[in-house]
Amino acid sequence: MCIFCEIIEGNIPSKKVYEDDKLLAILDIAQATRGHTLVLPKKHFDNILDIDKDNLENLISTTQDLAKKIVNNLKAEGCNILNNCGEVSGQSVHHIHFHILPRYNNDDLDIKFPNHDYDLDEILKEIDG
Repeated sequence: MCIFCEIIEGNIPSKKVYEDDKLLAILDIAQATRGHTLVLPKKHFDNILDIDKDNLENLISTTQDLAKKIVNNLKAEGCNILNNCGEVSGQSVHHIHFHILPRYNNDDLDIKFPNHDYDLDEILKEIDG
């Protein structure tokens, strides 16, 4: 059983931010920023490619609601919503979840994307198959 399923079952303690019959939101034990929260479905899905649309819609809608609450109540200046899909992307727990990372002017979290010079027309052709 995955670690998130163990938390959902109550076998591992957590700090619950939100819970209903389908979802659980908990404070991440490794707080990247103050209020770093994980939102996960109680039903196990490996990642965003595996989850059905109804569960995904509920998951992202609740993530949005919680992000608003967290940003407002913790007086953050903004937030990142992050999902990793697959080990190559940094997914370490294979149970879909979204990270809500409240952002503050003085935090030291550095999320940047490199700029590569790829042929965009070629990429579109490959995507379309």
